[in-house]
Amino acid sequence: MKRPTMADIARRAGVSKVAVSYALNDLPGVSETTRASIKDIAEELGWRPNSAARALTGGRAQAVGLAVRRPARTLGVEPFFMEFISGVESVLVERSYALMLQMVDSQESEIELCRRWWGERRIDGVLLMDLQTDDPRPPAVEALGLPAVAIGPPHATGALPAIWSDDGESIHEIVRYLAALGHRRIARVAGPAGLAHTAVRDAALSAACQEAGIPEATVIHTDYTGDEGARATRSLMISPRRPTAIVFDNDIMAVAALSVAQELDLSVPADLSIVAWDESPLTKVVRPVLSVITRDIPAYGARAASALLSLIADEPAEDVRMECAGFVPRGSTGPPSPDGVPHSR
Repeated sequence: MKRPTMADIARRAGVSKVAVSYALNDLPGVSETTRASIKDIAEELGWRPNSAARALTGGRAQAVGLAVRRPARTLGVEPFFMEFISGVESVLVERSYALMLQMVDSQESEIELCRRWWGERRIDGVLLMDLQTDDPRPPAVEALGLPAVAIGPPHATGALPAIWSDDGESIHEIVRYLAALGHRRIARVAGPAGLAHTAVRDAALSAACQEAGIPEATVIHTDYTGDEGARATRSLMISPRRPTAIVFDNDIMAVAALSVAQELDLSVPADLSIVAWDESPLTKVVRPVLSVITRDIPAYGARAASALLSLIADEPAEDVRMECAGFVPRGSTGPPSPDGVPHSR
């Protein structure tokens, strides 16, 4: 069946299309009786306003955009994105807003996508993720006049409102705990080096090791995938001065590290303590259960969506500092082997 139109309603009601437009848009020009009759017919026919046409006439598109610059396979398996999007949707649905999600392969592609979305009036605003240390997107969307909210540390967001937490403080908490257990050789398998939050964690790890009086930690940057996490873990654990504890920047890589430990006949946590950034179902179903840095990811999405809708409504939106991610020790962390000799599982 074809979609019902205003012309269909006008024929059924015996009025002009102009009268139908006045009635459905609650404009003066028709009697209340006629307005009620037209709305009843529209409901009966299942008519809904054309959002694209409404946008072209100066209305809102009732949609916000989110471009993700990660491999599609990462988006499919990394719980962070799904939890973040669930938080965004929890706010958008209350305002009858849609989320336009698209994968991109570069910052330039994302900027061009935002330009096209905005020019075609397909979105009213956009969320920016995975901010770089020197990111061209904030000034680009500002120049477009496109309402935008950035998820990342304020120093990387330009004039855009930032939704963020202090990752540095979380790193300090982890290092203090591991040092208290007796670990002196700590490593970190991190995300891409260019990401703003990765740089924050890098700097904090160096400072935290110095503060704890232990040697500088080894850091290997990866693309967040399980394959890269496993490869980095293997490289660290076969080195002459293998670490006794490794912190991973996401759950996927930490779970992959458990497989590498099994492959090398190492005991967790006696031979290797493992900490995962961001708790997820994956960190709870493996054995031993992983020690984690945990935060309310859906709350990040919800706050970001709320701030963006405020901007779209021409209301002020300021930086939002979320609660720091907290460290939860579980079965994958413990004191290192006192003799430095690997224990058979």
